[in-house]
Amino acid sequence: MKTDNIILTKTFEFSLSIVQLYSPLFENKEYVLSKQLLRSATSICANVEEAIAGQSRKDSISKMIIASKEARESLYWLRLLQKSQLVKHDFTSYLNQAEEIVRIITAIVKSSQLS
Repeated sequence: MKTDNIILTKTFEFSLSIVQLYSPLFENKEYVLSKQLLRSATSICANVEEAIAGQSRKDSISKMIIASKEARESLYWLRLLQKSQLVKHDFTSYLNQAEEIVRIITAIVKSSQLS
């Protein structure tokens, strides 16, 4: 994996942390929200990877916009898990990671659309 691409590194690390979070959630019989979170969180990095390899500038921006939507969806599932307290777990670090990713991707999309 490229180590010089900050958003690629951050989204991969976030995906990995959510994959590791999934097991304890599943073991605590939280099946629905955890699966939704797993899907949206791992999709972020996949779309960033696709954006990097985009066929055109427009394609790359489109993939980054999808990554942004997936990051926002992940934030939603994390907030829902935290507030519902279906599983006793501290989701603060995951929420912070997701918020940072949303900010970075938003900045990338805005700057890409301006140039």
